[in-house]
Amino acid sequence: MKITGDQQLIKKMNKSIVLDTIRQRQPLSRADIAAGIGLNKATVSSLVSELINSNLVTEIGPGESSGGRKPTLLLFNKSAGFAIGVDIRVSDLLAVLVDLEGNVIREKSVPLSDFSPEIVLDQIRKTISLLSRKLPESPYGIIGIGIGVPGLVDEKSNVVSAPNLGWEHVDLAGALAGDLGDNIHIDNEANAGAIGEKLYGAGRDSLNLIYLSIGVGIGSGIIVGGALYRGTSNFSGEVGHMTVAENGPLCRCGNRGCWETLASEKALLDRAAAIWPGDDAPDLEDFLKAAKQGDEEAVNLLNEIGSQLGVGLANLVNILNPELIVIGNRLSLAGELFEDAMLRTIKSRSLSYHRKKTHVDFAKLGIRSTALGAASMPITTFLTDPDINI
Repeated sequence: MKITGDQQLIKKMNKSIVLDTIRQRQPLSRADIAAGIGLNKATVSSLVSELINSNLVTEIGPGESSGGRKPTLLLFNKSAGFAIGVDIRVSDLLAVLVDLEGNVIREKSVPLSDFSPEIVLDQIRKTISLLSRKLPESPYGIIGIGIGVPGLVDEKSNVVSAPNLGWEHVDLAGALAGDLGDNIHIDNEANAGAIGEKLYGAGRDSLNLIYLSIGVGIGSGIIVGGALYRGTSNFSGEVGHMTVAENGPLCRCGNRGCWETLASEKALLDRAAAIWPGDDAPDLEDFLKAAKQGDEEAVNLLNEIGSQLGVGLANLVNILNPELIVIGNRLSLAGELFEDAMLRTIKSRSLSYHRKKTHVDFAKLGIRSTALGAASMPITTFLTDPDINI
């Protein structure tokens, strides 16, 4: 009998559904899967056998009996392969090696002083090579790479512009494919951060959330109905260039009064340098240490930054009415010091009905949000095509 393309597609889709069900609800039996997704037991059994043969699923022994023979329980094999996520930041590069459930196996942070694409690409290759050494035994090895970039990334994964890196029209994926394979994903770092927090962090139980990446600039990843909102050209989320002060400071984008000129890590440190002039510009860690020790000027400045953050957040609450706002990247390290001022401003400037069900939290993944979100992208691609052979 000839197998039609439609039948093959349906089988592939059903296998993907079975695999995802095991991942989400493990441990469970073949009968549990059949009852949960509506396929007959024979079909489920056949698909599970293929997944076991592909080393994506393992049997772990009998479960509790409901009256008959004890069912065999199934687990997703999280160690069947590994992915690497890279977060290109303005001061350094963070890379993580994770298993197929996003658990960090190794990580490496490398300082960056030269941001030319060739130098950064070379550093990415070296870091990936380092993380890949003495890889735990697995049937698939490194299944793909994800990279978060602080800039605009188009639908074809080309970096259109990354002003803080001095990049224009850089094809990262194309430059890396020859060495690292085709399963390479490039995205804006805030989008990757949003995915990371949705899958593994503060947003696990939220369908509608905004992840704010607050570092040198302010970017956002917006999750709507559980999926990333990308906009018409893949450029959504540039909330840092929302005007919050008509005649405010000049921004690198050419506008005045952009939110990130008043509420970013850079804005904080620029103000700190004016308060504490010296040969060396203050860094965030030193500034936070001074604030925690009760330095009045440092505390007041953090309260001002918190208030400015609250202004922009109130706008986002009013416009998007999110379930959750997650604040991440470097400035989240100061969260406990500016949280009260930020929340007071949100309360005073947002509409009461809109903010009623909106919760503001800080990234549960710390500064790993983008790297882990980036790593999840090749994992998703790998697991949505379970017709794979060793």
